[in-house]
Amino acid sequence: MGIEACKALYIDTYIHTHTHTHVHTITSFFCRCLLAGAVGTHGGGQCISTSETTYFLKCVHCVSLLPLQLLCHLLCILTHVSLLTPDFDPGLGLMTGITPINPMMPGPGLAPRPLPQDAPVVREIVHCKSCTLFPPNPNLLPPAMRERPPGCKTVFAGGLPENATEQLIVEVFGQCGEIAAIRKSKKNFCHIRFAEEFSVDKALFLSGYHIRLGSSTDKKDTGRLHVDFAQARDDLYEWECHQRMLAREERHRRKMEEDRLRPPSPPPIVHYSEHECTQLGDKIKDDNTFPEAVRVLMTWLERGEVNRRNANNFYSMIQSSNGHIRRLTGEKSQHEKEVEEAKDKFRTAMATILAQFEEIVSVFNAASKQKAWDHFSKAQRKNLDMWRTQVEKIRNMHNEQLMCIRGEEEMEMSDDDMEDSSPFNSVSQAEALKEENDSLRCQLDAYRNEVELLKQEQGKNQPISSEEDNTHSQQLSFLQEALQGMQKQLLRMRDELKEREAELEKNMEDKQQLKNQIHDLTSGLQNLQTTTAVQVRRKQARIIATFLHVHPFGASIEYICSYLQRLDTKINTGEVEALLSRLPCTFRQELTGVGASLEKRWSFCGFQGIKST
Repeated sequence: MGIEACKALYIDTYIHTHTHTHVHTITSFFCRCLLAGAVGTHGGGQCISTSETTYFLKCVHCVSLLPLQLLCHLLCILTHVSLLTPDFDPGLGLMTGITPINPMMPGPGLAPRPLPQDAPVVREIVHCKSCTLFPPNPNLLPPAMRERPPGCKTVFAGGLPENATEQLIVEVFGQCGEIAAIRKSKKNFCHIRFAEEFSVDKALFLSGYHIRLGSSTDKKDTGRLHVDFAQARDDLYEWECHQRMLAREERHRRKMEEDRLRPPSPPPIVHYSEHECTQLGDKIKDDNTFPEAVRVLMTWLERGEVNRRNANNFYSMIQSSNGHIRRLTGEKSQHEKEVEEAKDKFRTAMATILAQFEEIVSVFNAASKQKAWDHFSKAQRKNLDMWRTQVEKIRNMHNEQLMCIRGEEEMEMSDDDMEDSSPFNSVSQAEALKEENDSLRCQLDAYRNEVELLKQEQGKNQPISSEEDNTHSQQLSFLQEALQGMQKQLLRMRDELKEREAELEKNMEDKQQLKNQIHDLTSGLQNLQTTTAVQVRRKQARIIATFLHVHPFGASIEYICSYLQRLDTKINTGEVEALLSRLPCTFRQELTGVGASLEKRWSFCGFQGIKST
């Protein structure tokens, strides 16, 4: 049997073992093309018939509906075929952009750059010095993996052969990256810590591979690798340190950005000297440089630069600063005058505009009279009515605006008066509002009566001329507008009256509460003073009783006071004598001596009643 027949037999057997029907068909077709030289080379060989090509296209459509794992398995088979075909150029792959991937390839090509979701992954056999790694069946589901811990550099490697040594682990996983530490267990698993994080991704690619030591098929020399993420305190600590370093760098960057965008600092204040003092005095006198010079003067005063030698200089500078008050006051009054003039001009202009509106309304009213109204056509009368309505609306709007301006000025004046007056004037203001409310109510009733009379007269005098009707209708409209204005003003005055009454009640309640608090504080203070005085008198009585008990023949009031003054310097002779007089059952006054030697003595008699009983 030739080499080509052996290759075809091996390929067909491998395909039948590992693939489904459509995958078998499409894979066999590609392999025949490879062996025949139809794909990848331009040499001679077998020819593919038209019927086989049609069937191949149908199989391609079916294969496109298969899962991604089966397609990956198909590419893995084709890769094995390409390895069996010496003259096949891998650079001219069957599908553009798909090349065999070796997980043991050094460099960070696999770890940092994740593979696309739709890109098939081709795994191949990995030959090591003392073992061989066979790729897993692509039809099987990928093994379950735990969530990746932050900063993970440690992997769990299970399913190791029983005869596996640490040297074998280094040989297999050392190609993924530099290994920092290995912790091997007796139960066919170990923990491997790499120096870099991307090495973990390379090591995870070996999960599911079958490992065989040498060419032995013994159970102790084979195993199925299971690689997964592992949690380690060292990884978490290094990750936290790295995050803190990034946070520090971010804070440093932000601080530099803020410093760059921060406005420049003001120029430093010069130190005091005679020369600087002279220049500062000239700057203070100048209106343009006055603000900056005043800041320098204030800084010098705060620093304590004033002494006996330069006190006159500082006094002159302060005097110059004070001289600007007159200028600032004049500028303020000038600006206020300009504001008042502008307000006066505005009010005058508004009044002029309003007067012109009144004249225009008078023109329309004159045109509405019968002498002129009958000569206009129907369309002209319609336009005149519309124009008059618009003019009256604009006039009323400007009139309300002018009234609002006057009301604001009156409110400002009333606010100033309220600030100057005491809070007790709220009662008189409430009374004034009540009187004004009553007068407005009377005016409103009068307007209503007048409107009713006009309506009655209009009903009685129906056959009167249209001129009188127009006059009455105009008067009626004016009275209605005035009535509406009075109603609005009455409602506004009622609201103000209610607000003032509520404010007055609140002030009265606050006043009553303050009176109650003052009364409570006064009574408490009196009780405290009374209690304190009683306690002091009791204490003094006990001390005097003890003192007189030691002196059975009595003691004078001066002697007693001199003893008490050693304890309290505020003791008064009159108070002590009054205290002894108020307690006749405890203290008794005796007279000793004759004539000029007559002396009053106080003695303690508290125990005499007890002895007599």
